Amino acid sequence: MANHKSAAKKARRDAEARLRNRSNRSTLKSAVKSFLALIAGGKKDEAAKVLPLTQGLVDKACRKGVMHKNAADRTKSRLAQKVNNLA
Repeated sequence: MANHKSAAKKARRDAEARLRNRSNRSTLKSAVKSFLALIAGGKKDEAAKVLPLTQGLVDKACRKGVMHKNAADRTKSRLAQKVNNLA
């Protein structure tokens, strides 16, 4: 329990940010999961179309502070590699 007015406000803001981050993270994970399902199905054309959208969501999560810049870059790189490795 917060002992000061400012600490109570910080706790409220943290709770709101936690929900916002959870929503952004969930959206990102769902997009990556559906992208990986396309890869697993061997649908290279569809995966290539969805790749920029998925990478955009990764960038958005990075901008929102949900993930670190290096983690975002690594994720985007690995997604692109998966598309390129499909023959």
